[in-house]
Amino acid sequence: MRNLGTRTSAAFDRLPIRTRLAGVSALLTFVILCAFALIVGSLTVHRIRSDFNREVTASAGDLAGLLQIGVSGSYSQGFVITVRPNLDEYAAPDHAAIKVLTPIGGRVIAHTAHAPNLGLKSPANIDGYRVASVIKELPPPIGGDVVIQYARPLSSVQDTIARVELLLVLGTLAGSSLALLAGAMIARRAMEPITPLTTTAAEIARTGDSSATVPQSQADDEVAELARTLQGMLRSLNDAHAETEAMLARQRRFVADASHELRTPLTSVLANLELLADSLRGDQGEAARSALRSSRRMRRLVADLLLLARTDAGRAIAREPVDFAQIVLDAAAELGPLSSEHDLSIDAHPAVVKGDHDELLRLTLNLLENALRHTPSATAIRVSVGTEGEHALLVVEDDGPGVSPELAPTLFERFVRGAGDRGGSFGLGLAIVRAVAESHGGSVRLEPTHPGAVPHGARFVVRLPLARAHETPPQSPLAPALTNPAV
Repeated sequence: MRNLGTRTSAAFDRLPIRTRLAGVSALLTFVILCAFALIVGSLTVHRIRSDFNREVTASAGDLAGLLQIGVSGSYSQGFVITVRPNLDEYAAPDHAAIKVLTPIGGRVIAHTAHAPNLGLKSPANIDGYRVASVIKELPPPIGGDVVIQYARPLSSVQDTIARVELLLVLGTLAGSSLALLAGAMIARRAMEPITPLTTTAAEIARTGDSSATVPQSQADDEVAELARTLQGMLRSLNDAHAETEAMLARQRRFVADASHELRTPLTSVLANLELLADSLRGDQGEAARSALRSSRRMRRLVADLLLLARTDAGRAIAREPVDFAQIVLDAAAELGPLSSEHDLSIDAHPAVVKGDHDELLRLTLNLLENALRHTPSATAIRVSVGTEGEHALLVVEDDGPGVSPELAPTLFERFVRGAGDRGGSFGLGLAIVRAVAESHGGSVRLEPTHPGAVPHGARFVVRLPLARAHETPPQSPLAPALTNPAV
């Protein structure tokens, strides 16, 4: 029983508040009306039956007052007994049954047609009739007494009782239904102040604007208290958000400034190390060359951090129309020595975008280096540039082992490195790709390989908005541009 009650309570708690309010209101009304119907019905039925019994008794008395019995004839010729008024006519309006009989022996003197045996007990319910008996003394010269039995069918009073009970049942159901409708209307009216709060909360969730104002209820009730609580919570969230944004802005400025300031001493260190590496021999020369390699990696890390800090801070940079295809060819030429062990193929078609040449070159270099670093030797790497609708499309795909499902959700986050990273990267390459793509109004995605290709492999797709027609420079023939090897 306890488990049943628990399940019932849980099912009730899952119902909407409006349904619960209306249902409880209707249930309480139903219980009250049932109790009222039982009390009123019992009293009414008792009164109807009492009135019916009194009417039967009164009708029997009235008949005794009207009844006249006459005897004519002689002993030799036989006696003729006459009864007035006519019993059948008198009983017809009430569908009654009447018998006149002697008190001793019960000999029937007169009766209505089809009158049943009404017995001798009075008053009593016999064979579906309510029977009342009256003794009438006959005047001289007849003399003696007779018993007048007057009976009415109980079906008439039962019909009346049934109608009363039906009305009570219908009244209870109608009252409960009205209570349900009224409860639903009241519940909806009571919940109306919640609707603006829900709408405002949904809008805040959509826009992320914690500075929005929550509508306040006119009444000082629980809804108003909820609105004040939500407003206070939003105020606290807005303050925390502003504080967090300020802290992040300070951090971004610090990283950008620190990265910028580190470039000058690093350049000096690199120049000195290059001079030492060329002039020293033996162990000292090897140590200088090792320090030079580490310094070059540090310069690359500082450049990456500076680029990310600039994109985070949203600093505007000068942009001009550039041919994305030429940038891809420049990146492939720069990585030529590193791609000799791979099967690198490029399909480049003009695609002019408005952006920063150096950042787009860094985006392309990072994608190509990512493919070279995470695939075995002799792996096919396909690079294509073209247009799709109003976007320039760069696709870099390979037939390597692909990206593990565990790594895919965080692939473009910072300092994320794959298990097969053999190049000692910092885990910033793909994060820079996404930052540059988004700062140029585009996107980068890891998509499934094309049908018919090797079932494994990775496919990176970069989409950038094409430059407008009046911004497009004169087209020049595409040719690989050889640059100095990347440091």
